[in-house]
Amino acid sequence: MDIDTSSSSKTHTHTTEESTGYILPWVEKYRPILLKDIVGNEDTVARLSVVARDGNMPNVILTGLPGIGKTTSILCLAHELLGSAYKDGVLELNASDERGIDVVRNRIKAFAQKKVTLPPGRHKIIILDEADSMTGGAQQALRRTMEIYSNTTRFALACNQSNKIIEPIQSRCAVLRYTKLTDTQVLQRLMEICKLENVDATEDGLQALIFTADGDMRQAINNLQSTYYGFKQVNTENVFKVCDQPHPVVVRHILQSCSQGDIMEADKCMRELYDLGYAALDIITTVFRVIKSFNELDEELRLDYLKEIGMTHMRILDGHQSLVQLSGLVARLCRMGKEKK
Repeated sequence: MDIDTSSSSKTHTHTTEESTGYILPWVEKYRPILLKDIVGNEDTVARLSVVARDGNMPNVILTGLPGIGKTTSILCLAHELLGSAYKDGVLELNASDERGIDVVRNRIKAFAQKKVTLPPGRHKIIILDEADSMTGGAQQALRRTMEIYSNTTRFALACNQSNKIIEPIQSRCAVLRYTKLTDTQVLQRLMEICKLENVDATEDGLQALIFTADGDMRQAINNLQSTYYGFKQVNTENVFKVCDQPHPVVVRHILQSCSQGDIMEADKCMRELYDLGYAALDIITTVFRVIKSFNELDEELRLDYLKEIGMTHMRILDGHQSLVQLSGLVARLCRMGKEKK
């Protein structure tokens, strides 16, 4: 489920917490209720706002990375379209539900046939979260259902990879693409939540949260809450303890050593990271994030490093997750560093 946040939902959630004694996850506590509260992807959200205003909703596919607001956008749109009829007029199926061909034939079809009192000109909405994990047979059955019940029902499909949705369904839908959130957008929302929750957060702690989230709002908020409840203070050290990712300072030292051709130091630090238990994929992902903002290196050398890191990342994704790959990368980076001297 994709998360953004909104201060407008705070009053309601406080009442819920006080009455039940249960602490809500902040990703749910600050989930937007209205489209105008959604952070980022302004152009796409603006198109949905026009749909909410006019009421003529097409079948839609929302595609993009996890945690950037896809499911939240659909839920906000459904709330604005249906109002008090939301509960009766919306069927939401998540990736955790069984969604084979039988579900399409039975549950989805039964909901599409159900008679519901809705505001004038509105349609029932079926939300299929993580639609790219539906079986091929289910998708084939779905396309016919979309046609038969087009007068009364609209479909909203959220997915990470739209190419996994079969072409016949794509041609029946408007495709809305979501991009990952910028660091500024994530930082702004984190600061809002810190203020509302009285979180003691340092500037470098917030930057660490942004680094670990990499544009994923849901992960940023989850990491913020975990760090706060674990240590009562959000700083760089505590964030990386909670997130348990290779520390970027160590990775920067490795890259600096490589640029100077110091293979012994670079390989020693790489081995220490690997011996701490980090997977090769975790390490190479952090290396890739760090090199993009490592301005101390010569521009041409950074480009060469990015190419080499990308090739190693590809091999690791193919299943070759060993220290040999990482050590080989360090050796090649050191050779490049010496050649540039």
